[in-house]
Order: sequence, then C-alpha cells, then structure tokens
Amino acid sequence: MAGPDIDRSRRSFLATAVAIGGSIGLSACLGSESAPDIPQGTADPASAPERQHAWNDVLRTDDHGNHVPPRHRVLLLLELQQDGPPEEGARETIDTALRSLERAYERSPAGLLFTVGYSPAYFERFEESLPAGIDLPDPRALAPFEEPALDRPDAVLHLASDHAEAVLGAEEALRGNEATANGVTMDAHLGGVFEVVERRTGFIGEGLPQEHADTEGIPDSAPMPEDAPMFMGFKSGFTHSQASEDRVTIDAGPFAGGTTQQLSRLVLLLDQWYEQDSRYHREASMFCPHLAQQDAIEGDGSNLGDTGGVQRCPAHSDDALAETATAEGIVGHSEKMLRARDEDGPRLLRRDFNSTDDGRAGLHFLSLQKRIADFVAVREAMNGTDLADSTPVGQRTNNGILQYFDVESRGNFLLPPRGLRALPTPRGVPDQG
Repeated sequence: MAGPDIDRSRRSFLATAVAIGGSIGLSACLGSESAPDIPQGTADPASAPERQHAWNDVLRTDDHGNHVPPRHRVLLLLELQQDGPPEEGARETIDTALRSLERAYERSPAGLLFTVGYSPAYFERFEESLPAGIDLPDPRALAPFEEPALDRPDAVLHLASDHAEAVLGAEEALRGNEATANGVTMDAHLGGVFEVVERRTGFIGEGLPQEHADTEGIPDSAPMPEDAPMFMGFKSGFTHSQASEDRVTIDAGPFAGGTTQQLSRLVLLLDQWYEQDSRYHREASMFCPHLAQQDAIEGDGSNLGDTGGVQRCPAHSDDALAETATAEGIVGHSEKMLRARDEDGPRLLRRDFNSTDDGRAGLHFLSLQKRIADFVAVREAMNGTDLADSTPVGQRTNNGILQYFDVESRGNFLLPPRGLRALPTPRGVPDQG
C-alpha cells in the first residue's frame, strides 16, 4: 500500500503533468506504474443530461454533504478557423468529436466532465441576434481598481476529472494528436474547425496547493494548512454558499437548459497574507471578524459544515455591514457576499480552481449563473465601494480579500443545452441525435 509521502508525490506529479500538457504530459501519466483504470463512457451518448453543467449528480460529497469538485482541470480557448458563421460540416465535426469523447469516458469525476461555451464575439458572426432573454454582454472591468484583458475567443472548452490522465488524454484526442481516447476511437476532432489560442490549467483539492506552493505569489514561509484545497488556505464551495444547478439554468427560449459562464483569471498576491497578516486577520478577511473572534474556524474551515459559518456573521444588511466595518476596521469576504443574495439565495454556482500557469499562483474563477447580470451584482457587493466611502476600510485594504489578487482577464460565455453545444446559431440548431 502506498504511504502518505508517495501519495503526495504522485498528486504533485500529476498536477504538474497537466500544466505541461501535450504528449509529454500524457506519456508521463500513462507511464506511471499507478496509472488508474479510467471507466469508459456509454454507447448511447444521448442518454446524458441535456444540461451540460449538470455535474452535481455524479460528484462525490464530503462528510458534510458539500460537493467535492474534480481535482484536475484544463481550459482550452478556441477560435474558428473561418470567417463568418460556421458551416454545417463544421457543426457536424464538432458534434461527432464531443460524442466520441462521451463514449470514451464515463460522465463522472472518475472519468471526465466537460462543457463547451460560446462568447458574444462568436454570436456576432451571425446576422441575427441572441433572444432578448439571454443576458450575454461583452466582458468589462467591474471594479474601479481593475484593468483586465477582455477574453473574446469564440469558445471555451472546460475539461475536468479526478485523473490527470483523463483531462490530458481527452485534450490530445480533441486536438487530433491521438487517434483514440481511453481506448475508444475518435470519429472526429477539433482540428480544421477550431484553433486552440490559449491553454489554461489548474487543480483543486486536499493537499494540492501546498504541493505547488513553490511558485511566485506564495512566500516560502506560508503557514498553509497541509490539507487546504485552495492557495489561500481555506475551503470554499460550501453548499449553502452555492446556487443550485436549477437556480442557474436558463428556463425559457431556445437555450432553455443552458446557463451562462463567467471566467476570470486572477493572479494571487499572498506575501502579505502569509508573512504579515495574523491568522486572526486572515479569518476575519475571508469569513468575518465575528467568526475570527470566536475561534470558530479550525484549519481550512472544513469544520464549518455545509454553511461556511456565514449564518453566524452578523452583517446581513448594508447598515449592519457598515457597523461591522466601522467597529472592527475590517470586513469579511463572506459577510459581504450575503448582500448579493436575493430571495432565492446565492446567485452563483462556483466551479473555480487554483493554477500555477506562467509560474504564478493564480485562480481561474469560473462561475455559472442564469444571467451575467447576476455575476455583476455579486462582484459589486464584493467590491464594497460603499464601505470604502463611509467606513474606515479602504477600497481594497481590510475590505475582504480584494488586496490579495489582481484580475488579469475576464470573459463571458453561453453554455447551451447539450443538443445545441456544437456551434449553435443565435436561435438554436436542431439536435444532431
């Protein structure tokens, strides 16, 4: 039986292989003595849910019922290799490639989960417009202190699995570099239709951040909990801080069953977080001063169950939050997010993950929501500009976690229902079967 040191070494090796990518990364994974037996998919891909983003039914859960996200991720930003709207032949090629992938891998974290989304720039290729009920604006800066690059590729493909071998094998097959994926022949690939213009990678899960802490943005002395799933040392994705898949699903029109996806690339700046800030300050900044004062947070915060302790933070209104900021000189990220909820609860379903792309500690913040306007509202609450204007907290300093990251890029995408995922028109295309 492998010991903990061997397990940690393999986890680190696999995440590094995903970051390297290509045939080198895939060969390294498959050449390992402990390469997993990845389950193949179904001979009837049409049996998959119509919602591309319907992952929760196959995700594992922890002891508190929180969904456990797939550990390894690849994002491929794609551009069509033709001008104007895509031709029907291109649509058939993409549909065939994606269905081949579904035959190759079981729809689960043990196999592969994936989505494909399309940007406003893609839909500008057509003469007709998206239906009025679809909220998919061009990306823009959403805070007075950020200047992100605006991502406008035609599409983005998100690959996720607990196994590095799966995301790398799927990527190589989709690029046309491998004729098979997980032992299944690929009947088509993306080449000739799409060009990969950027590749982003990452990971999330117990122990992975510490094993990749030797990167720019993480000080050598970082007191990161050994089992922390994120670079900032705390757990995220508590069930009661997440929107349900139903909540984020478009419920009418040709794209009913789809959703919108927001993708931001954040660069983490954690030298002060770990070298100057106390444990109390980190807890107060991430959650709220009340929880920090009560010593309620153990380790990475897993003891907070399925709520993240947010119901115990007193600031549930603008006035209460301003009172906390004035009295404590600091306001927490989680308690600010309470203001962004509406009568149906949280608006966003987060599926973000850490990264060491370009040798820097980062976060690919990927969220799903019914409308991009929902993400904008949440980001405005997170900015806390009203608090900076009326309380001792600064626009970024002591204002949640704003001072510990920069937004490098941002993009908006529409994730159509599964039957429309292969190069949809603004008004939808028939299901290919």
